[in-house]
Order: sequence, then C-alpha cells, then structure tokens
Amino acid sequence: MNECVFCSIAKGDIVSEKTEYEGGDIVAFPDIKPVSPGHTLVVPKTHYHWFYELPDDLSNKLFRASKTIAKKLKAGTGADYIHLSIVGKDVPHVHIHLIPRMLGDTLPS
Repeated sequence: MNECVFCSIAKGDIVSEKTEYEGGDIVAFPDIKPVSPGHTLVVPKTHYHWFYELPDDLSNKLFRASKTIAKKLKAGTGADYIHLSIVGKDVPHVHIHLIPRMLGDTLPS
C-alpha cells in the first residue's frame, strides 16, 4: 500500500503545523481547505481506513482528543459550537473534522 498523506503528516514527512495528543497516538492539524477559520483534522497516527476498524482504545483516544481540541477551538474562535464529522472518503485514513460554527451561519452542513 502506498502511504497516505495523513500518515506522512503524522510521521513528519510532510511539514504541517500539528499537535500530538493522547500519548502521541493522535495528531491534529489544520485542514488544507478550511470550511471556516480554525477547521481542524484529528487523526490517529496508525493507519485505519474506516472509523469502525479502530480498536476501542484508539477510538476512545481519538474522541477524547477531539473533545479537548473542540473546547480550545470554541474558546479561541468565539464559535457558538464545533461541528464534528467523520467521513473518510476523500482521504482513506480515519479523521475527524472539527469545524467552528456560528448559529445561523450559511456554511454547508
């Protein structure tokens, strides 16, 4: 398998502003095409394509890190809430989108 872009970012082969979480198992970095200021991706360093493939301990770490980051994003951006989504279609590596949102904004859901 060719290495995916998120694996390369996690390893440091692709330079990106990033922060490690949950004992270094999780990394977060800005989305390259942000929907709103602060749009952040949260990914496990270990490659899994789909969310349901994650071992329970890793999915727990992924959500704990996402919760921590979401609180910081909300405070830092002044957002009303943080939209969370898991897709995994465009980049075949589990990732959570954290998107700062305002009530009544016109961003896509």
